[in-house]
This record gives sequence, C-alpha cells and structure tokens, in this order.
Amino acid sequence: MHPSHKIEIANHMNGELRLDPGPVTMIKDLVVNLEHNSERDRSRDFAISIAEAFHAHIAGIAFCKMTAESEKVALATIERFDAAARRSMVSAEHRLLKATATEAPTILSNLTRRFDLGVLMQSDPDGVNNNAFIEALLFQSGRPLIVVPYIQKDGLNLEHVTCCWDGSRAAARAINDALPLLAKTTAVDLLIVLNEKTNTDQNRIRGAEIGKHLARHNVNIRIKTTPAGDIDVSSAILSYVTDNSSSLIVMGGYGHAKLREVILGGVTRDILKSMTVPVLMSH
Repeated sequence: MHPSHKIEIANHMNGELRLDPGPVTMIKDLVVNLEHNSERDRSRDFAISIAEAFHAHIAGIAFCKMTAESEKVALATIERFDAAARRSMVSAEHRLLKATATEAPTILSNLTRRFDLGVLMQSDPDGVNNNAFIEALLFQSGRPLIVVPYIQKDGLNLEHVTCCWDGSRAAARAINDALPLLAKTTAVDLLIVLNEKTNTDQNRIRGAEIGKHLARHNVNIRIKTTPAGDIDVSSAILSYVTDNSSSLIVMGGYGHAKLREVILGGVTRDILKSMTVPVLMSH
C-alpha cells in the first residue's frame, strides 16, 4: 500500500478515524451574489473570508433592473464590494448584470458553473427573499452552495463542522464538495439522525464506510447519532448543531419536481428557514 493511502484508526470505539497528513483539494475561485442593502453585506464579507482562507479569486455579482435608479444602487453595491476586497487584499472582480427578477436566478446559476463555489445570503422573513436564487444554484449550477444566515457576524470558522449523513446521493455529493473545507477543519462530526429511514444496522455500516473514505482524505471524523424522537429531522439537526457549537453544516439539498421546476424539500426548506450557522449544500 502506498504511504499516502495508509489509514490509522485511533480510538475506534469512539468512532474517531484519523489519517496522516497529505495533499488537499483547494478552492480556487468563488462567486457571491451582492446584496443591494448594505446591512446584508454579511454574505459578501463571509465570501471574502473564504477567499482569504484559500487564497482564492472572488467574483462579486450585482444585478440591477432596467432602470437608472436600480443601476445606481447596484453600482454602490459594487463599490462596497471592491473596497472590502481591497481591504482583504484578495484577487477580485465584479460584474454588473441587468436582468429581470425572473431571469436573474438562472443567469447566476449558469455563471456559478464556472466557479468552485457559490455564496448567497439566507432569505430574511422581514425583507429580501432569496429562495429563487437558492433553488436555482442548488438544482441548476452543478456546484456547491453556501448559504449565509442573515444574522451572521463572523467570517469562515472551521473549528467544528457537522456533516449530515443519511447515505443518499445528495449527502455524498455535499460531503465530497465540502472536502476542501473539511481538510482545514479541527473537528468534523458525521451526524446520522435516527428515524424510520436511517435507524438500521445497515446505515451504521454506511456511516463507518463514509468515515473511512473521509479519513483517506485526511479528515478527522467522529461518527455521531441523534434520535429524531418526537421532533422532525431539521429540528434534530439544528438542536445538535446548537448543543455542540458547530460553526458550519454540510448537507445534501433535496427537492421535489413540480411541473418544470424543482422546489425545496421539507428538511432543506426548514433548515434554510431556521439556520443559525452557514450551510453548505449540494444536490
């Protein structure tokens, strides 16, 4: 066996898997949707913090409608982005795109295909609704998406990440897409929510196998389970994240076909509604 493939399983009874250091995948570029409201620049700042951590290029995208006033607001948004990028000394570009509210999500999802990662802000129940952008990037871009809470104050924090695992295609895709982040993480919990779907011996085996896979990528994993009990899956996940002070959630994004569109599934929708830490999603 090649030395770089050697797995060292430490404290196996506690579900901890460890591997000697090796090469890691990197994020080279990312794109962030710039918010017109300066109070929602937190998603921009979070995206810039990712660019700083990975020495990556960042593209700030500002949409405007076909009016002079809308363009003026978008240009002010770009000025704030450029100033923030200069302060952080990251490689950056901006783009001003004119589009209707209906066109913008598809345009952004198509653009995101040329980057490693997309960043958006969570919808604000009392303000901006970003659900159309989130759905478009999640289901159409083919790239991972990080959704930033509208209450977010800090930049990227990789001290403790919770990866949600149910053995599904979307969960596997999300964990794979998150590898550049997981490789920098101090602690990673592989969380299995036990309910009618997952509470089987087979699922526990799948958890061990994906844990070994991550160990080969130099990710230190702790396999954890939590019962859903009388609460739903999303509440179980959010409660675990709060109780264990997780700084990032990684999970598959699920949807249901409706006519020609795909709309968010129940767990995905509920997480995005009630999240208090950033969420990386893939479909």
